[in-house]
Amino acid sequence: MVFWSFTTTYKVVVLLLSLLSLLQPLTSIRLGLVRLPLPDLPSFREAPAFRNGIGCGSSEADRINVAMTLDVNYLRGTMAAVLSMLQHSTCPENLAFYFLSAHKSPKLFTSIRSTFPYLNMTIYRFDSNRVRGKISKSIRQALDQPLNYARIYLADTIPKNVRRVIYLDSDLVVVDDIAKLWGVDMEGKIVAAPEYCHANFSLYFTKEFWQDPVLSKTFKGRNPCYFNTGVMVMDVDKWRKEKYTEKVEKWMAVQKQRKRIYHLGSLPPFLLVLAGNIKAVDHRWNQHGLGGDNLEGKCRSLHPGPISLLHWSGKGKPWLRLDSRKPCIVDHLWAPYDLYRSSRHFFEEY
Repeated sequence: MVFWSFTTTYKVVVLLLSLLSLLQPLTSIRLGLVRLPLPDLPSFREAPAFRNGIGCGSSEADRINVAMTLDVNYLRGTMAAVLSMLQHSTCPENLAFYFLSAHKSPKLFTSIRSTFPYLNMTIYRFDSNRVRGKISKSIRQALDQPLNYARIYLADTIPKNVRRVIYLDSDLVVVDDIAKLWGVDMEGKIVAAPEYCHANFSLYFTKEFWQDPVLSKTFKGRNPCYFNTGVMVMDVDKWRKEKYTEKVEKWMAVQKQRKRIYHLGSLPPFLLVLAGNIKAVDHRWNQHGLGGDNLEGKCRSLHPGPISLLHWSGKGKPWLRLDSRKPCIVDHLWAPYDLYRSSRHFFEEY
């Protein structure tokens, strides 16, 4: 005679429910601590709770504001980025996340909340119509998505009492205490970010731009350098007061209505307005380009020097290359922060 223990029965029930989910969508089935996947969204393991260390304050002045976009295609990257920040933060409970999403979906909120039950976060809907008619085609389709331009409207989307924020892309992990970046002295600038003055700045704009007698004088009086808009400390209070959204939109209008002056989506308008007039921070805060170039996404190695943030900007994304079993060496640095629960991992657990 075979005796079934409670544990065995429990596993069988979970297995049957998971098989049933393959036949028909389940919107909200919960059994004990088991969270079944939400329709059309990947499933993630629950992250551990991270608590403040000794000496962490709990006042409004101690809060660190982080803004990111939420895209279903990049959700796996977002989860890894959030986990990396919490894991390396001395005061993780002081982090406040502001997520911008083109669709304020309850399922999206539930997915994040079930993965990070203790996270201080709010999701704000980004109205794609604000930018849809202003986007011109770039060299990569992903750069043409309205949500890629949400950072331009960040100051107008989050609450007015938020005066300063760190904006981060979803294809990165932070391997240092984010409070160190938050504490940078802005010296009155609108944006603080790593600058790369060795890059050929002229390549970010077309010949038509540099040959135009008026447009070519845009950077007169400045020493413009490339900076990556995927990692920025932003004085959003000053951004609002000095109407920087309108300044960036002006250049988008030139690109859309007059002549093609750049190729790379939302980056060049930022450069036209701010390059040469930002607070430069240490390069360790954006080890960018790990996704390769924008066309092929070939593997790249790390730049020499200390690293606080790894950024897979470019076409190649670590979760896609790992899943295809053709990862680059640097992708294994992202893997420890991956909370994605594949069907294989789900069945291994039970």
